[in-house]
Amino acid sequence: MRWLTLYARSRQVPASLVAMLIGAVAVWALARDGSSGPGDPKLPALILTTGALAVSVGLGGQDLALDRTAAIRWVPRRAAHVLLAGAAVAAVLLTVQTMGVSMATTAFVVRDSAGLMGLVALGAALSGGQYAWTLPFAWLSFVFFAPPPTSLPMQAAMWMLLPPGTTAGTWTALVLTVVGSAAYAVAGPRR
Repeated sequence: MRWLTLYARSRQVPASLVAMLIGAVAVWALARDGSSGPGDPKLPALILTTGALAVSVGLGGQDLALDRTAAIRWVPRRAAHVLLAGAAVAAVLLTVQTMGVSMATTAFVVRDSAGLMGLVALGAALSGGQYAWTLPFAWLSFVFFAPPPTSLPMQAAMWMLLPPGTTAGTWTALVLTVVGSAAYAVAGPRR
């Protein structure tokens, strides 16, 4: 149990959880004024992206050289880290929704949190833990200002805001989850 506590502290898990909760409560407070409709996916996407950005700081250790020379197998630990972080991001939004404002369905939350964690993991593998946040932030920025999707490529690009069960949205999130998690689990964060 001690190694788990040390691992969580080295990956800044307590600070990430606090940042996730603060972000979720802040956006929830904005949603309570009723300015956005109950079917507007932008607020839940913002909460989930904020959570993914908060946990992205933990995808790189304090000393990458030390991590690479450790006598433990990192692939399953990295994969578990990404999956548990995605579950935590989803759980925060689902918990906030129990306080009275239903912003998204469970299917939407699970799909988006999985896809966003795949993006964060891919960002860590490509750019390092300190820049893992850039891919989901850039994608959310694009999605917020892009025109409504009319073609299949635009639907794939707008996966974050599509209703649950949409084929393009589901497959895009699935591919991002698998590719990002696998890249991060095998390669680790870039130096």
